[in-house]
Amino acid sequence: MQWYLKALKQYADFHGRARRTEFWMFVLVNVVISIVLGIVDTATGTAGAFAAGGTASFSPGILGTIYGLAVLIPSIAVTVRRLHDTDRSGWWFFIQLIPIVGGIVILVFACLEGTRGPNRFGADPKLEVAGEQPGHPAMPV
Repeated sequence: MQWYLKALKQYADFHGRARRTEFWMFVLVNVVISIVLGIVDTATGTAGAFAAGGTASFSPGILGTIYGLAVLIPSIAVTVRRLHDTDRSGWWFFIQLIPIVGGIVILVFACLEGTRGPNRFGADPKLEVAGEQPGHPAMPV
């Protein structure tokens, strides 16, 4: 939960780097909260599922929509910081606009190990946690 809160505290911070742990824990907590809110929205009747022409779709309810909007900027920010950890520009985020391929590319980048040591986007977050970088205070665990 600390990683999720860390990402929320860095609400619109597009600078620096994010470890894989920070990114994936943020994603995991988002998915769990979204599922719970989807269940609550469905139970209260504010969400809906539609089927037309052989395709099905789900429309989020009020709570899911509010939550989605609330975490939109932090989600983008933590993804950009994750890209920075792999020594890629945050502009790579927009590759997701390419259907299917873009999402796969971001998934691969998010799974890659970050650059060891400092890179052009800042100090190695793994070393900051371990307190191994001189002149950088260790982050409390």
